[in-house]
Amino acid sequence: MFLGLRDLRVSKSRFVLVGSVLALIALLSTLLSGLANGLVDDGISGLRALPLSHLVFQEGAQNSFSRSVLGPDVQRTFGEQPGVQVTPVGMSFVNAKTGDGTSVDLALFGVDPTGFLASESAAAGRLGERGGALDHGLVLSDELRDTVAVGDQLQIIGTEQLLPVVGFTYGGTYGHVPIAYTTLATWQELIYGRDARGRFSALALRVSGDVDLAELDRASGTETVAKEAAYSGSPGYSAETATMTLIRGFLLVISALVVGAFFTVWTVQRTRQIGLLKALGASNAYVARDALGQLAVLLVIAIVIGTAVGVLIGRFLGDSVPFSLTLRAVGGSSIALAIAGMLGSAAALRRLTNIDPVLTLAVES
Repeated sequence: MFLGLRDLRVSKSRFVLVGSVLALIALLSTLLSGLANGLVDDGISGLRALPLSHLVFQEGAQNSFSRSVLGPDVQRTFGEQPGVQVTPVGMSFVNAKTGDGTSVDLALFGVDPTGFLASESAAAGRLGERGGALDHGLVLSDELRDTVAVGDQLQIIGTEQLLPVVGFTYGGTYGHVPIAYTTLATWQELIYGRDARGRFSALALRVSGDVDLAELDRASGTETVAKEAAYSGSPGYSAETATMTLIRGFLLVISALVVGAFFTVWTVQRTRQIGLLKALGASNAYVARDALGQLAVLLVIAIVIGTAVGVLIGRFLGDSVPFSLTLRAVGGSSIALAIAGMLGSAAALRRLTNIDPVLTLAVES
């Protein structure tokens, strides 16, 4: 990289301009990664926090709580298997009103107070502030602390039933709606009235050992999926994820085109220098390494600066938009951008290696 490094020092203004464009692309890529992760967290953070390994849905429910209805027979079938812990879960989106008429949207999860979802603090910090027990009321996600307080009554729209707020927890969100926990019996009363017949939406499992879940599904007419696969049932999750992935893919393509264009221009501008190097005995491999090394240095500096600015902006966004960055997301985005840039430069490599030193020096002379 003898020539490449010296070219970076001498032509500072040109490389600052190119580096600024690449840094802006890195900034945009970082912000998109943060927004994509934020949307995912806002859609499934509550489900992800629950200490379960699998969920059992009605066959054909497509991992959606709202499309699934199960009964006690399914719970017995799975509960009789050694190495399987089971607890039923009811889930529905409801609208409620506070005493002053403020409307509150809730992702209402009905859980068995004696089951592992309610009894283990790993579920979400603490299910309720009264010894972890769920009274005949609601334990709300922390996101609602500014809207209601412990002791307030929430009126469920439709049934007009009043439920007291008995505590707060880190419940997270599901389908971009704050989660509220209540007892399974209360949930069944709200959804089915007096004709609940023990019905619930899904069965939460914790599986240890070798269990043939597929055979259990065939016997009970259900579909069992890992917790991560159940994320797709959250409203809007699949569409949002696909959209953000498509946008980030287009950004990588644009990055490759921009770097390829810049690299081609650099090759044209350095034709005489490269011809002189070849006349002095430099091989095509040496010339390619020098040029690609120069580009790699510029890419790394620009990506580091752009990513750092993106992380800084993300810290100032606060709760105004769903934004979340992890080391894995930042690293993955930066590496993908660097690889796209290096691949984009491949378009100019042929021109670089085909430079004829004799013709180049003859033209210059």
